[in-house]
Order: sequence, then structure tokens, then C-alpha cells
Amino acid sequence: MIKRDSLIKEVRSSVRRSRAVALIGPRQCGKTTLARTLVRIDSPNYFDLEDPASLSRLDEPMTALKDLKGIVVIDEVQRRPDLFPVLRVLTDRVPMPARFLILGSASPELLRQSSESLAGRIETVAMSGLSIVEVGLSKLSKHRLRGGFPPSFLARTEIDSFAWRKNFIQTFLERDLPQLGVGTPAPALLRFWMMLAHYHGQMWNAAEPARSLGISEPTVRRYLDILSGVFMVRQIQPWHVNLKKRQVKAPKIYLRDTGLLHYLLGIRTERDLLGHPKNGASWEGYVIEEIIKATSPDDIYYWATHSGAEIDLLLVKQGRMYGVECKRVDAPKLTPSMRNAKDELGLDRIAVIYPGNTRYTLGDGIFAVPFDAVTKGLKGLFPGR
Repeated sequence: MIKRDSLIKEVRSSVRRSRAVALIGPRQCGKTTLARTLVRIDSPNYFDLEDPASLSRLDEPMTALKDLKGIVVIDEVQRRPDLFPVLRVLTDRVPMPARFLILGSASPELLRQSSESLAGRIETVAMSGLSIVEVGLSKLSKHRLRGGFPPSFLARTEIDSFAWRKNFIQTFLERDLPQLGVGTPAPALLRFWMMLAHYHGQMWNAAEPARSLGISEPTVRRYLDILSGVFMVRQIQPWHVNLKKRQVKAPKIYLRDTGLLHYLLGIRTERDLLGHPKNGASWEGYVIEEIIKATSPDDIYYWATHSGAEIDLLLVKQGRMYGVECKRVDAPKLTPSMRNAKDELGLDRIAVIYPGNTRYTLGDGIFAVPFDAVTKGLKGLFPGR
């Protein structure tokens, strides 16, 4: 078992501060394990909506919940969206005897009931799979290959890890999405998901996938929004500024977990990965996800122009904007694209993350930064900022 002390501390603080807290993240990322550190599973305050007994207890939700005190956990809340109006009433009580921790595997945008019924009453804590900070830098290669889902990362062998990811995707498409009301056939979504794996790290254009799959562009966009809403895909939107240059306006697409990306690409071992054409894109997506986990930015974007200038990631934090480039090379060099981004966007600094050991200066405010700096957050990436 890998301890996730900082995440537990964050959730505890949120529960003390807010009437209701939504702990959201993909299936199997560890939400239930974390919640059980706060409320025992055999407690009357714990409701697992995949357990028939818990569902039966909530046949009359107001009766079941109104007399409870302390922290009340409702796990897999997306299975009972009708609970949100009841929670609104319960969280408005003064004094308030209970605070609610609801666990969900879909974003608030996908579960509109939560954002509408509990507006102003609920705090959201986003959770993902295990981070490099949690598993340790010595496990970097294993973590990148297998991804952050605990059962995949902790599997006994590479074969076991690969098999778990195969079963996860099958169950996710055939059971979990239908429970969210997604009626799209599982084979169609699987084909689309596999196609997205080949778009990983690229700018999105719905026309080509639509032609390949024989479906309309609106349907393709709906598929993409579904997978984004259940934390499988990250869409990074472009940053626009008033420049004379024509800027790219399409989002960039990343599969959020490299383990699932590698499964969909047929990559089983580190040797397979190092020889695969998507090795560089895999590194880019992995670095971006780990930076987001480590820095908790206020906003993220990328920037690109039609003339070829580009920056992989723009981090907005406390009113300042930083640039990140991801290079899987032995010794990154300064490029005109980096210099243009630094000057034209007014970036505070640019960090070029690479799998080396030495930090060095590439240009004015532009630095080559070893990957291990990611584990130290913004202070590690941009010391003395």
C-alpha cells in the first residue's frame, strides 16, 4: 500500500471547511481507499452505491441521512443523481450535524445535478492515479510504463499489469459508462479511444476521425467529451493573445494515464516503448500530467501559431504565467519557438523538462530542467520565482 498523506490531508481540510465535498476522479484511482481512512466501511455513515444493501438503505434518502452526525460518505454518487436535491436540503441546516463527502467517477459537468443542486455549498477535490511524488523517483520507468492506477502499478508482473488494463477498459466501456447514461455501443467507443491514442499530444481535428469511423463530426465531439468527462482524456485549450500571427485554436489531446495509452498502442514493455514512434508523445503527456498534479495550477493552456511557434504547456498560478516544454533528449537546446513564446507571451520563465540530471541556462529566462524537479512543484521547476 502506497501512502497518500498529502491527499488525505487536503480532503480532511476540505471536509472541515465545507458543508459538502466532492472527491472526483477516474474509477479505480483510490477514492474509496482514501474515504475509508475517514469513515469505516461498516459505519452507518458509509454508503457504497455499488452495494445493494446501501442502495436499499437509501430507498428513502431523507429518512436515511437526516439523523446522521459527523462525516457521511456516499461512494459512486453518479449512480444516484436524484440524491443531490436531498443533499441540498441537508447541507442548508443550521446548525449542521453532518458534513458530506461524496465520491464520483464523473466530472461535475457530466453530473449537472451536483453543480446545479449544490452550487455554493460544495467544494471539489480532484483525484488521479498515483503520482511520481507518491511512488518515488526510483520507480519512474515503471510508473510511466504502467500508469498511475494502483492495481496496474502494483501488479506483480508486466503481464499482470497489462491484463488489468485490458480488463479495466472492457469493464469501463461495457458497465461503467452505461451506468452514467451513455448509450454509445462499447465497440464504437473502443475504436474511437484507440484512435485517440494515436492523436495523443496532437492538435484535435474532428474531421479525420469522423471520416475514419464513418460517423458525423458532432458525434465524434460527443465521444471526446464523454471520455474527457470521465477523466480518461485531457483536452488542453489554446491560449490566445492579440498578435499579428495566426494562432492555432484547436485543443490538444492527451490520454491522462500513460498506462492506458500504452495498452491501446500495444506497448507491453519498456523496450517496446523506447522503440515506439509515440515514445516522445508519451513522455510529453506523462510530464504534463505530473506537473499538473505537483503544481495544482489555476489554469493550463498550450500555445501554437500556424507558422510553427509552439509551447507545450502554459501554467497560470497566482497571476503569473510560466511555460513548459517537454523534450525526451539528452541535452535540450534553445529554439526560436521558445524564444518567441517567452517574448510574445510575456512568460515569467520557461522550463524545458528532460530526462537528465543537470539544470542549465538555455537563454534569458529559459532553462533546461531535469525531470526530478517536477516532484518539488513550482519551486523546483522555477526556483527563485
